[in-house]
Amino acid sequence: MSTFYHYYKSPFGTLLLAGDGTRLSLLGFPAGAMARQHSDDWVKDSKPFKEAISQLESYFVGELKEFKLELDLYGTDFQRSVWSALTLIPYGETWSYGQLAKHLGKPKASRAVGAANGANPLPIIVPCHRVIAAGGKLGGFGGGLQMKNSLLTLESKFI
Repeated sequence: MSTFYHYYKSPFGTLLLAGDGTRLSLLGFPAGAMARQHSDDWVKDSKPFKEAISQLESYFVGELKEFKLELDLYGTDFQRSVWSALTLIPYGETWSYGQLAKHLGKPKASRAVGAANGANPLPIIVPCHRVIAAGGKLGGFGGGLQMKNSLLTLESKFI
């Protein structure tokens, strides 16, 4: 099966979108730990990403609070449980890594939750930017702390 990709010029820089033509499996940033580029064997085609782009554009102007896309999330069972829990964090709010760990019934697993959060292949859409360190510090983010702060600031304007 082919992997399709498209570079989308967002207000926060060019984002790499990739998937199987039906489901989105990757959103990569232009910089930071989640900086990604397409592979040579991927097929360049914007058509499979029309809905994702439409929803991202609505999100960036404050009209969309929750993404409704077909996703293909590859990871361990624990990672997928963390990523699923991320979608429960309300738009414009933040949870600490500890809160997320407690929500999962693993109150001592905040570091493991942080690692799973950092491995999220679909940041923004699966809102890992809404997780912060104890005491209100930003913590880490695959797109860089400036990007994380920008996304949190964007959401705070529209709540």
